[in-house]
Amino acid sequence: MKAVVVRAHGGLEVVEVGEAPAPSAAPGEAVVAVRAAALNHLDIWVRKGGRAALRFPHVLGSDAAGVVAEVGPGVAGVRPGDAVLVSPGLSCGGCDACRRGEQSECAAFGIIGLSRPGVFAERVAVPAANLFPKPPALSFEEAAALGIAYGTAWRMLFGRARLRPGEWVLIHGIGGGVALAALQFAKRAGARAVVTSASDEKLASARELGADHGVNYRAAGDVGAAVREATGGRGVDVSVNTVGAGAWAADFAAVRKGGRIVLCGVTAGAEAPTDLRALYWNQFTILGSTFASHDDFRLMLQTVQATGMKPVIDSVFPLSRAREAMARMEAGEQFGKIVLSV
Repeated sequence: MKAVVVRAHGGLEVVEVGEAPAPSAAPGEAVVAVRAAALNHLDIWVRKGGRAALRFPHVLGSDAAGVVAEVGPGVAGVRPGDAVLVSPGLSCGGCDACRRGEQSECAAFGIIGLSRPGVFAERVAVPAANLFPKPPALSFEEAAALGIAYGTAWRMLFGRARLRPGEWVLIHGIGGGVALAALQFAKRAGARAVVTSASDEKLASARELGADHGVNYRAAGDVGAAVREATGGRGVDVSVNTVGAGAWAADFAAVRKGGRIVLCGVTAGAEAPTDLRALYWNQFTILGSTFASHDDFRLMLQTVQATGMKPVIDSVFPLSRAREAMARMEAGEQFGKIVLSV
């Protein structure tokens, strides 16, 4: 089968589109004939060696949608011919966290494309528990775009920050998948949103999606002051930080007393000085967040279907042009998800 593989860590030059062995379904697993797969920044970190050690050759990719081709022994609820999308979070299924339905808190938590071979291939074997029905109103490309970005945004806003209608939310780095998903979900939940970007074009596109205010963080100088001005001086209730250290100071300046900061990524740095006096005096709540639990993912899909929401897609590339697609993501040029058509 055709697949996007790496045989060593490195830059884009290590990405190959070639032949890989077709998988078979082990007990509890299903093989999916992939129709579309979406890119994530995780793909960059995996390729460069910033995560767990890989067994080479390694197939990249975490998000996919397709049709079930085969099921292994012991699989119930999934049949060949079902149109599905993959929830990429992996867990043991038997620990206290898993029994509580908090799979992303499992000590053995992993992600498809990192902990096991990924989805940038014509076929992929995954645990059957990680398959969910594809929303009928979405194309395979749109369904594949949900995965990590929309599952992560859902957990950040509702599983962790407990966003409420009428609240103000700050979303950094609009244009990335998680940030755009957070904007779409926040607006559908009745919240008001301030978004940031270095691109006025991206800020304008975000306003078309419902953002109430946009702040160009390069032009503004003091992002916290700009956000407070946009909110009438009060500050935001929740900051959604998908970039890390680069936005940490702005979070502390922009969030109101008693507000929440929820963090899921470190593309702009993993270490940031923290003024502990500001933390306790302002009674901030700092929340780390990773990927969705199975219940989070199910609720996210229900919301997408009930509201008619469609993920924002930047561009679609054929599998054969995977390296070109990854170059676009790595350059930060996209507004929305980049998808591979298989």
